[in-house]
Amino acid sequence: MNTSIQSDESLESSVAVISDHFQCPEQLLSFSVRKDLSAEASWFRLGRDVLCWGRLASSSSPCERSPEHDVLGQLKVEDGKLVLPFSPSEIIDNLRLERYVKNADNPSVLRRFYYLLRPLMGPSVRRRIQRFHARGWNRLSFPRWPVDTTVENICETLLLLSLRARYVKRIPFVWFWPKRARGCVIMTHDVETEAGLNGCERLMDIDESFGIKAAFQLVPEGRYKYRPDLVETMRKRGFEVGIQDLNHDGRLFDRKPEFLRRVSRINQYAAWMNAKGFRAGALYRKPEWYSHLEFSFDMSIPNVAHLDPQAGGCCTVMPYFIGKVLELPVTTTQDYTLFNILNEHSIDLWKSQIDRILAKNGLVSFIVHPDYLNDARRRAVYQELLDYLRALRSKGDLWFALPQEVDAWWRSRHEMQVEKKEQSWHITGNDAERFTLAFAVDADGKLEYEF
Repeated sequence: MNTSIQSDESLESSVAVISDHFQCPEQLLSFSVRKDLSAEASWFRLGRDVLCWGRLASSSSPCERSPEHDVLGQLKVEDGKLVLPFSPSEIIDNLRLERYVKNADNPSVLRRFYYLLRPLMGPSVRRRIQRFHARGWNRLSFPRWPVDTTVENICETLLLLSLRARYVKRIPFVWFWPKRARGCVIMTHDVETEAGLNGCERLMDIDESFGIKAAFQLVPEGRYKYRPDLVETMRKRGFEVGIQDLNHDGRLFDRKPEFLRRVSRINQYAAWMNAKGFRAGALYRKPEWYSHLEFSFDMSIPNVAHLDPQAGGCCTVMPYFIGKVLELPVTTTQDYTLFNILNEHSIDLWKSQIDRILAKNGLVSFIVHPDYLNDARRRAVYQELLDYLRALRSKGDLWFALPQEVDAWWRSRHEMQVEKKEQSWHITGNDAERFTLAFAVDADGKLEYEF
């Protein structure tokens, strides 16, 4: 595993990562971080089910730095503050930015060889190679399949412990979504081939028949000819258009100089097409280079990446900032993976993932390709998913949105403040009336939310 940690927050400001998650007043959070953190990172637990990777207080013996070591019992309260033997901002960044992944910075020779020969391979050969690459995925214990909510679990645990340290029962915060929605759903369509491009209008018809609007991510070079008429039609019909990679050859993040050359062209296409969102081809990614993207948001980091070409996973079902770029994580299994790697033709996995995400009030995000809905059986599965989503929508407690709407909402929420006026709490900021004040409550040792 990696041994160096690069944290852009001081230990003193680690409380901010919890405050930012909930958008609650920092002064109501009560914990501090020990200064004597070790030089190297290790695995440890915060309670039985929450696995963390980061630096522990140097007084911890090497035998304690293991995935079985639980630090929860070592937390102390001093002068009304919870004293932590780790930095919350560090361990959460290590998850969100996938710093825990071994050899994440070095694309393998086999990967380069695969993409060099890929144009010569037929679909069946590619599927066999992809299944071989994914072998043993179901034996991986972390991130937790099919949805990992470690970041949410860390934030909730620390907020609950902070409440106890201050002997209070609840803390106010800005609710996650508009109109008290218990979660958000976005549909995205990555268009990878000319056949997929030609299938976009039929896919829009299907989406609209179920009351869904989606975002189409287009490859600007190499795969097919850009069609401004189709882009105009998409936008007139209320769909969103984003950029997918440059040429989708799997090599965008291989080398920094080549990345900079390509990203310059990608940014030009974004300005030309007025696209706010980006997604990398095959979900290859390197978050530390995102500062060069001139996009408002990115959608390239999976929640769990066991079955994707690049290992890892951000372990969260909520949007989060990577510098100036907002990340909208991919929280459900792609249709290609479902059909071709898992060889499943039902929505059971998607339904299970939806349930787990909404249990944390998270973002349910889908990738469905027009390229792979090329037979009646697969279209029927997709339409079954849309029908299931329509049934959820009819209950009135979910927000169905375009990615650019989620981006705008989350940025506005990030600017809100919770302040006390005349013995009651209020949300302040531009358009504060759009946001809902909620409370995190200590309900007999369990964190619950109420309005």
